[in-house]
Parts: sequence; C-alpha cells; structure tokens
Amino acid sequence: MVLPERDGDGYLTNMNEWTPEIGRAMAEADGVDLNDTQWAQITKAREYYEETSSVPPIRKFAKYIGEDQKDIFKLWMTGPMKPITKYGGLPKPTGCV
Repeated sequence: MVLPERDGDGYLTNMNEWTPEIGRAMAEADGVDLNDTQWAQITKAREYYEETSSVPPIRKFAKYIGEDQKDIFKLWMTGPMKPITKYGGLPKPTGCV
C-alpha cells in the first residue's frame, strides 16, 4: 500500500485521506503493532473529533471512553494521544505531546 503524504512527525498532511487501512499501514510502517484495544481507542478518538471538531486532552479522552488514564498510558507505553491521533488520521494534539 502506498501511504499518503505525511509530515515530519508522521501525521497525514491531508486528514481526508485517512481510512482504517491507511491507519493500520501507517502504524505498520512505523513498526507499531496495534492491538484491538488500541484500535478501539483510535476509533473512539475519531468519534470524539467528529462530535467536537477537536482532539481531546488525555483526561477528557479517558473519561469519554470510561477508562483509567493510567491504563491508557500503560497500553501505549508513551503519551497516548500522539499515536492515537496519528494513526487515527487526526490533527496533532495540543498540550502534552
């Protein structure tokens, strides 16, 4: 699969080019193996974005999906909003990245 153009941080330069297949291919290209729980969080972040036109801060996102913030951090082994938004084809999160 040929990936759409990405910026220096690996985010799509055009959000409209995102599809679930492209999201998974981007993760694969970055050496990230997404599990079902991670993919579900990416999907939820996209829903949140569609409802609010903004990327949620981690605190709001954890509440939105009914998960403990610490568990989300453990799952991603990093600041979770960056990979969630990147592979979800969303804009870069502001604040803690």
